[in-house]
Amino acid sequence: MAYFLREFVEAGGLMSYGPNILDVFRQVGVYTGQILKGAKPGDLPVVQSTKFELVINLQTARLLGIEVPNALQLLADEVIE
Repeated sequence: MAYFLREFVEAGGLMSYGPNILDVFRQVGVYTGQILKGAKPGDLPVVQSTKFELVINLQTARLLGIEVPNALQLLADEVIE
């Protein structure tokens, strides 16, 4: 019911909370650029995602008989009606 990627929620899952994939891909590009410029991969710092998103699918919640509190909906980055 809870997933780590928003795509699962867009496909019908209830909710997801996880890193923003576009932000992750951007960081991969930064790392790749540094390596192509000669940096050693072992010397690069480990970077964790800092941008996370909460997505809720209210259609699925209704089908499951779950009432999502308004407070949680307000915290969500996206609510699918």
